[in-house]
Amino acid sequence: MKVLGIIFSVLLMVLAVSHTVKAEDSIFSEVRGGVYAHDISFWSFNRESGTDINGEVLFVSPSFLDAIWSPRPHLGATVNTSGDTSIGYAGLTWEWDLPANFFIDANLGGAVHNGKLNTNDSNRKSLGSPVLFRLGAALGYNLTEKVNISVQFEHVSNAYLANPNEGMDNAGLRLGYRF
Repeated sequence: MKVLGIIFSVLLMVLAVSHTVKAEDSIFSEVRGGVYAHDISFWSFNRESGTDINGEVLFVSPSFLDAIWSPRPHLGATVNTSGDTSIGYAGLTWEWDLPANFFIDANLGGAVHNGKLNTNDSNRKSLGSPVLFRLGAALGYNLTEKVNISVQFEHVSNAYLANPNEGMDNAGLRLGYRF
């Protein structure tokens, strides 16, 4: 029930923000929120458990980013509901439209976390550094001009710049609202 309450709260936040921002004079481009499976086995291996709640704000791409295909800056958080590793992140999102209302995203940036740097606990990740790289990808579908749904994957690790580097992968479903 606690997870459902958090999901409901995130959706209410998305709706509240979407009705208070005017597109023509806003720096905001989109808000997204959803639920992830925590620490799945993809690039890394599974140690931690629980469900994650994700929230993200995407900003209008500033003109100086036109040279790198106009990515939208983003700020977000992925919060673990079981008390394991949560992250706050920032970076850039590139988006490409596909036929039939589909789109794909690519994300690149950095993250900070509240997880373990080095632990012998077999139920926790050793992330090696308090600051991590974050990359991700999404496949989405535009339900309307303003509302979309997407399947998101995110990976955080220190890219072997510190030891250990167990990394973490999360994946889930998000709802987005474009201003």
